[in-house]
Amino acid sequence: MTWNEMQPLLYDRTLDTLFMVWWSAFYAVLLGIPVGVLLHLTQRGAVLQNIVVNKVLGAVTNIGRSFPFLILIVVLIPFTRLLVGVSIGPTGAVVPLAIAAIPFFARLVEAALREVDHGLVEAAHAMGGGTWTIVFKVLLPQALPALVAGVTTLVIQLIGYSAIAGAVGGGGLGDLAYTYGYQQYETSLMIATVVELILLVTLVQVLGDRIVRRLAQRGTRASSLRRTRIEEPAAVTEAA
Repeated sequence: MTWNEMQPLLYDRTLDTLFMVWWSAFYAVLLGIPVGVLLHLTQRGAVLQNIVVNKVLGAVTNIGRSFPFLILIVVLIPFTRLLVGVSIGPTGAVVPLAIAAIPFFARLVEAALREVDHGLVEAAHAMGGGTWTIVFKVLLPQALPALVAGVTTLVIQLIGYSAIAGAVGGGGLGDLAYTYGYQQYETSLMIATVVELILLVTLVQVLGDRIVRRLAQRGTRASSLRRTRIEEPAAVTEAA
């Protein structure tokens, strides 16, 4: 197969892959953040400590993470068809991709929030801050670089999952590699598909790392300013 013949196929299937990854990542972030926050807030010693809720939610999350993706696609076929009207193609693949990604991202959110300085949470609570204030003014802003790194990891994971979904009728680059590259022995097309997947993953990783570095630098400057504002009145008092 010549490059002119491969080009439209690669273009169309790349759009399908981007469609699957974008929407599944969107729903994973939209639903994974609340689940991750709730996992963090209900753990022992946290603001909303509730061991029963934490254990149950943690068990459900662990089951979702450990479920093999290929089996998940098959199990969810009736639900996918009920929800979006089809069980194959890029639209049908978004449902199992999102459901597989939600518990994965929720654990990344929980890990990011765990790294936030507990002293900041205690200070906000001592000043009368409620749960929503602590979450939106302390936890999420402080954990933002780690959350962006988590989104980067999520998107890369979804690119790999989308290739698996493509091999079982989900469309995208995985379907192209399987249908043409494997079944029709178009080795050049398979190589081109693999190279494009590698480039996509590399681009996402580089972009994510750059955003994380900028957020970390901004956070360091903000912390320095806060420390300066706190230390200046103390220095004036001592001098007086």
